[in-house]
Amino acid sequence: MQGRGASVGDYGAPLFLAWQLTNKCTGSCLHCCEESGPDKAWKDELSRSQALNLARQIADMGIAYVAFGGGEPMECPHVFQIFEILAAGGVEIKIETNGLAIDDRVANKLKALNVACVQISIDGAAAGTHEKLRPGSGYQPALDAIDRLADRGLEPELVFIPTKINVSEAANVYELAAKHAVRTFVTGPMMRLGRGALAWDTLAASDEQWALAVQALQESAKRHANKPRLAVYPWGIQHEMATRAESPQAMMLVVPNGKVKLLNALPFSVADLKKETLAQAWPKVAAAWKNPKVLDFVKRAQTDTELLTHANECWEI
Repeated sequence: MQGRGASVGDYGAPLFLAWQLTNKCTGSCLHCCEESGPDKAWKDELSRSQALNLARQIADMGIAYVAFGGGEPMECPHVFQIFEILAAGGVEIKIETNGLAIDDRVANKLKALNVACVQISIDGAAAGTHEKLRPGSGYQPALDAIDRLADRGLEPELVFIPTKINVSEAANVYELAAKHAVRTFVTGPMMRLGRGALAWDTLAASDEQWALAVQALQESAKRHANKPRLAVYPWGIQHEMATRAESPQAMMLVVPNGKVKLLNALPFSVADLKKETLAQAWPKVAAAWKNPKVLDFVKRAQTDTELLTHANECWEI
């Protein structure tokens, strides 16, 4: 039975907001679900004033938690102005990053803001594997960023995305995480979205490979008394879509141009924060989860995987 507060209709504002600040990224990861890259910034991304205005609305609405992704959120030139507005408003901040921008100065600023969670991606037990999957990223810089955050008590999390290239290294990456004072080792099936969807047949690990990796991870976690905590997301994206359609969460997704979407796998745009306030957009999220077009898309995507290649588009409904 669904608990109170789990549903989109239970609250007058989102409990959680995911905000993709930019589609620009230093890397061009083979499995990127957003198709980000150095030259992939959207032409119509929110301006500085629009982004700061949105941050103020988030704080004013009392939204508890904002997760920043992209692209690379730390590539946004006004990212710390956004963070400062949210922190002053009592909003918890989560950052998903490749870690390249986290030098000592940035780590100090994140500590001063008491950022709740920083997730850094490590996709191999050695530089060769990681950098093959994440061209334009850096293995040692990511580990250095983890250490800087850990030294400041920020308890970073490590994210590992399994593919055919690195799935056999999963347990070794967990062992690495244990040596670097990581709080949580986060993993789950590769998402069939963006470049990951386009490269699925050649890049995705098999169900058998993933099952063996999970078993090895569980054994490693047991040896280390679950430190770092092992967090394995149980579903692929199609199951995720179906589950959220049946029981929508009290959350919304804001993409780089200010459009509001329901989920990263769904191409539907339900509001435009360049033209509407966050308070005006929120009821449209609940309504959209009941829209026949959305429900039909979710149903068809269970078998028609070509639909998943449209995830990063914004279809008006």
